[in-house]
Amino acid sequence: MFLLVGLGNPGPKYANHRHNVGFMWIDRLRSAWGADAFRDKFKGQYARATVGRTDVVLLKPETFMNLSGESVQAAMTFFKVPLDHVLVAHDEMDLPFETLRLKRGGGTAGHNGLKSIVAHVGAEFARLRIGVGRPPGPMRPDVFVLSPFDAVESARLGEVLDEGTRAATDFLESGLEPAMQRLHAGPSGGGGKKGGNSPPSAPASGAPKRTG
Repeated sequence: MFLLVGLGNPGPKYANHRHNVGFMWIDRLRSAWGADAFRDKFKGQYARATVGRTDVVLLKPETFMNLSGESVQAAMTFFKVPLDHVLVAHDEMDLPFETLRLKRGGGTAGHNGLKSIVAHVGAEFARLRIGVGRPPGPMRPDVFVLSPFDAVESARLGEVLDEGTRAATDFLESGLEPAMQRLHAGPSGGGGKKGGNSPPSAPASGAPKRTG
């Protein structure tokens, strides 16, 4: 059993935001793999799929970004998923748009969803970092990620999500290292025209915590 998690914030207000690209990835996986309908549980929405002979749970935490770890921990406990069978997709400002990278473990770069997951289950899970680029000019990072993709990005986003789907399939079928090698050798991983060197690091921000 594997658990694939896409990070985002619930509700139509956030649906098209850069911070919700993890949710978009989960929706693309569900469509590509013919998963069953989403059900409400684990403080989120989950669906089940079979990829080859592998059972997979797809999860969109609905706790708001800052509390994502509560949902992930609940699903891991219920399905008895080990940490090395967890893959979390999230927006990454330190990568240009259209660039994707896989890794295991590491820091959070200020991403509140990752912070919450690390606090609840530890850091040694696999991550799919989906580049959204840096904010233009003086725009604050939190305003940037809590804004929709622009028209040019939106037109190309489907290709990014398709590449993320291929990376997830490779992760399930071959393991993290082979999946990393294939992804990073291609254009979306920096091995071709779409990729590039990462810009300097700066902290990202999640949505505000719920009140009430």
